[in-house]
Amino acid sequence: MHQAAITTTTTTVTTAAAYAVGKKIIELVSNGSLNEEALVLYKQLHSHGSHGAPSFLPSLVKACSSSPRSLPFALQLHCVLLKTGLASDLVTTNSLISMYSKHSHVRSARLLFDTSLPRDAVTWQTMISCYVTNGCPFESMEMFRAMYSSGFLPKPELTAAVLSVCGRAGVLGLGRAVHALCTVTEQFESCAYLPTSLVDMYSRCHDLDAALKVFGMMPDKNVVSWTAMIVGSVLNERYDMSINLFQEMGIQGIKPNRATLVSLLPACGELGALDHGKRIHGYILRHGFQSEPQIIGALIHMYGRCKGAFKLASLVYERADAKDVVTWSSMMMTSNRNGDFIRTLQLFQMMQNDGVKVNHVTMLAVIAACIGLSSTNLGEALHGYILKSGLLSEVHMGNSLIDMYAKCGCLWSSVCTFAEMQEKDLVSYSSMIASYGLQGYGHHALKLFNEMLDMRIQPDGITLLAVLSACNHSGLVNEGKELFDTVRRKHSSLSLEHYACLTDLLGRSGRFEDACEVIRNMPMKPSPKILSSLISACRIACRSEAAKKLALWLIDAEPENAANYTLLSVICAESGDWFQVEEIRRQMRMSGMKKTAGVSQIVETNGTLLCIG
Repeated sequence: MHQAAITTTTTTVTTAAAYAVGKKIIELVSNGSLNEEALVLYKQLHSHGSHGAPSFLPSLVKACSSSPRSLPFALQLHCVLLKTGLASDLVTTNSLISMYSKHSHVRSARLLFDTSLPRDAVTWQTMISCYVTNGCPFESMEMFRAMYSSGFLPKPELTAAVLSVCGRAGVLGLGRAVHALCTVTEQFESCAYLPTSLVDMYSRCHDLDAALKVFGMMPDKNVVSWTAMIVGSVLNERYDMSINLFQEMGIQGIKPNRATLVSLLPACGELGALDHGKRIHGYILRHGFQSEPQIIGALIHMYGRCKGAFKLASLVYERADAKDVVTWSSMMMTSNRNGDFIRTLQLFQMMQNDGVKVNHVTMLAVIAACIGLSSTNLGEALHGYILKSGLLSEVHMGNSLIDMYAKCGCLWSSVCTFAEMQEKDLVSYSSMIASYGLQGYGHHALKLFNEMLDMRIQPDGITLLAVLSACNHSGLVNEGKELFDTVRRKHSSLSLEHYACLTDLLGRSGRFEDACEVIRNMPMKPSPKILSSLISACRIACRSEAAKKLALWLIDAEPENAANYTLLSVICAESGDWFQVEEIRRQMRMSGMKKTAGVSQIVETNGTLLCIG
């Protein structure tokens, strides 16, 4: 096509022609959509004996980054540059590092960085950007430190990217150091979105007070700044604050964008703030956002969380013109939350019929439905589907399968799934410990917990609760008490759930006085769950009067819970106080309270599920 640009009389190309070809390559790459033509033109130039010049080689390397298909050509080009010595040009080296980064060849980029001397600020920034874009957070932070130590000041845009990495990795210390660096070098004045990156970093590191201080000191707040602060509030479960920020944003005359609305709707759902949610829905309709899949998914999630709004969630789903994987998954999770697990499976089948490709969120919703139905057959079929879909390699998928098999009564399948997982995290161990405990294998749970500690995996509150529950289900009173005391000495932040579990453990074993002692020494007020455990301990110890008093306290704490009245009725019946039993039942009838009916599930031979009330 561009053969005329190369004028030769022999097998070599003239200097003028080479210059003309180089200029043409730069023009083609600058165009952005003609990278393939630039590579073809260089091939023609190379076939006539010219290897190129530093003036256009960076543009040529950039053309090699355009698509995965150009990687073989890029490797050949790098070899030519090494042989001819042209790779020693610093600008070309920086372009090569960037090229390897875009092809996700991080090790090749780092090798080139390590062997390139001297380096300039662009070299450092290109290598750090390589780590950031290819999911190497700790390497990027270490490289950022090294760059500053070498006397190079990063650009504000790079600083913002590193702050984002600090936030995602939860490295608050380095984030604060970068904040100090920005203050000293006065980078805030030259980069408008750097303060927003700081808000995001502090929020993700759960230092919301610092995020609010940075946000409050921003002279000009735009929609991105407000959205970052709203997202930070939601991440830190300050849902009321996020709604207040949204209202203040409107007062300031800043119009929310799609990201703002998608971030705020979950807050309305968590608070059960149906009126706020409806007002935001109205704003979405007025501004034409209602057809966007992310908005639809967020609306379904919000209505599904609000009490009595399941029909509205279904209406949003049904009126969606185009349903993508987010829409389907949101509706499945909402059906689960409403207890309609059969509907979740039906939606999954409809989704497959529509040809929509599932993702891990979809499968987690279907796994939850299998747990809700306690259906081993459906769970095993779903496991096979996940395996065929290639989603089993994700850690959280394996964790959910472990939990599903255990709750369906198939402990051996949980053990096999755990053993086959190539990568395990803290949740994997917690799920397996909880599975052992659920089936009464307390010693196995303790053994796995000790193995986890030997591997230097630090337990969190959920793991500790799983071990205590395992001891409770297996009657390992001394082991559970010893573990609780050890944890209390090392970690002062034990929750109400931990105390409730220990109280129940001691009460079930007849150690009523010890259970009372634990409650007396608690640093917080006993919860209704703890009172229920203590009532059970009283019944085991045949202390009916104490049980009655505790049951009355429980009714005062939860006056709308019918189960508490039922419990008091049972205690009175056990002590032979039938007049009191009749009085309690009369009060329940007058208040319109009804005991929740049990449900039995039968699986017929053809796989049909029957639920009998």
